[in-house]
Amino acid sequence: MTRTRFLASGLLSLSAAAVLALTSAGGASAAPTPSDTDSNPSVVSVNVDAAGAADYWTAERMQGAVPGDALAGKALERGNRSSTAVVEKGKPASTKATKGKATTTTAQSEKPVSHIGKVFFTLGGANYVCSGNAVASTNGSTVATAGHCVNEGPGAYATNFIFVPAYENGAAPYGKWSARALYAPSQWVSNGDMTYDTGFAVVNRNAQKQTLTSVVGGSGVAFNQARGLTYKSYGYPAAAPFNGETLKSCAGTATNDPNNPQFGTQGIPCDMTGGSSGGPWFIGTSSGGVQNSINSYGYNRSAVMYGPYWGSVIQATYNSAAVS
Repeated sequence: MTRTRFLASGLLSLSAAAVLALTSAGGASAAPTPSDTDSNPSVVSVNVDAAGAADYWTAERMQGAVPGDALAGKALERGNRSSTAVVEKGKPASTKATKGKATTTTAQSEKPVSHIGKVFFTLGGANYVCSGNAVASTNGSTVATAGHCVNEGPGAYATNFIFVPAYENGAAPYGKWSARALYAPSQWVSNGDMTYDTGFAVVNRNAQKQTLTSVVGGSGVAFNQARGLTYKSYGYPAAAPFNGETLKSCAGTATNDPNNPQFGTQGIPCDMTGGSSGGPWFIGTSSGGVQNSINSYGYNRSAVMYGPYWGSVIQATYNSAAVS
């Protein structure tokens, strides 16, 4: 059997034809900001033209957005940084329905959380969806998500990027917040290195000139923590058996990835699928904890979600975004 490299929040294969069939999207192209790269070589950022981004995302386009795990898989193939023998496309056994029985999952349903939401963006002429979380910051406008949800790794940056906090069944109770800048570690932007699969978006103020976290709140963040902590992760899985319309969660004690230890990532028991990419990991057992990672990828037939270790490089990326 031919094995294909696969990195995703959600363990779902996606055909190239499905991507190409999506409606082509507009949006200004973005180039790295030299000043940020020069001042901190571990961080690369772009300024984003936000004009029309919120209006672009109609209910129809949001419904038709492709889960961002497809981008993680492409980044892995370009970077060629994992074991092809163990990473492949497919859904975990735990999500397969047995004849006569309903499909079961380990992910739990959650009520909307004001600072957790969905992110929508365009890359390569296709529309994508991931998850994200508003975090405490000096600018009050910073959203944490996956690196593959802001940059192809390596490749272009996203356009038409918006954050929709507390999304549920198409509702946007706090509005659509368009990004003005995107940040990612240079190791992700240059090489698609899964060790650093984290990105940050800085969003514009709303029509009332309010910052994001003054409206929805924001999570504290933590870096360089001990390994093997207990986490609760959240996201909006959109691939079967989920539909991306409601918030889900998983919880467990983190363990190292045995298949690709070079990533330095940790995993918790979870069968959330594509669309949950970028959703937050909180230390502890609730969304009230501090954020310490994001949903990044999973393996075929293994209901485990892996997330990057938030060390000094990702901390530098956050620091740059938080004050911009």
